[in-house]
Amino acid sequence: MSTVIDVHTHMLNDAWLESLLAHGGRYDVREVAGNRMVHMDGAPFMTLQDAMFDYEQRIRDMDAARVDVAIVSLTCPSVYWGGEAVSTATAIMMNDDMAAQQRTWPDRIRFFATLPWQYPAAAVKELDRAVKIGAVGVFVSANITDLSLTDPQFAPIWEAIDKKRLPVLLHPSAPPGVGAMDMQRYNLVASVGFMFDTTLALSRMIYDGFFQRYRRLKIIGSH
Repeated sequence: MSTVIDVHTHMLNDAWLESLLAHGGRYDVREVAGNRMVHMDGAPFMTLQDAMFDYEQRIRDMDAARVDVAIVSLTCPSVYWGGEAVSTATAIMMNDDMAAQQRTWPDRIRFFATLPWQYPAAAVKELDRAVKIGAVGVFVSANITDLSLTDPQFAPIWEAIDKKRLPVLLHPSAPPGVGAMDMQRYNLVASVGFMFDTTLALSRMIYDGFFQRYRRLKIIGSH
């Protein structure tokens, strides 16, 4: 039988959540229908599930679903908040944690690197380090603090990823303008916003000539 690999699955930890609550700015956590949810500008978009903090439960769930290997990643809003020092330190912490989990379950867990994309020099430096400790690819949200992934400031990061021939999990986040679009009403960010956030990102890449410039990376477009 073929090996079953889950490439789109997320893990968190308490230190990440504490940092988000302390430094997240426009992000906060509120309860919705009995679930803790991360909000941006008042709109809920990411549910904090207990299993996302528990690797032993992760392995049990993988066994039950007959998944052989999980390539775990942080999810939105990743580390795109808090200023350069906080964002970079939180990315380093997450990569170290996931690398440690990979060492604990070497046959079951791999991980996509978390990067402080808002700060390209720091992101490239952390990419090099994360790959050395075991990252097999990169996670990125479909927009970085409302900026398109084809924005010129991100070119050094894409060049470094392309040079390493790494896959990239492109994951939607709360799209720009959720407040103006009244998306907090009926909780429309995840159900509607996620789909067009990914669609916008991939469409811009196509029309921008992104795939002609970066021929060695692979994009996994989720949602």
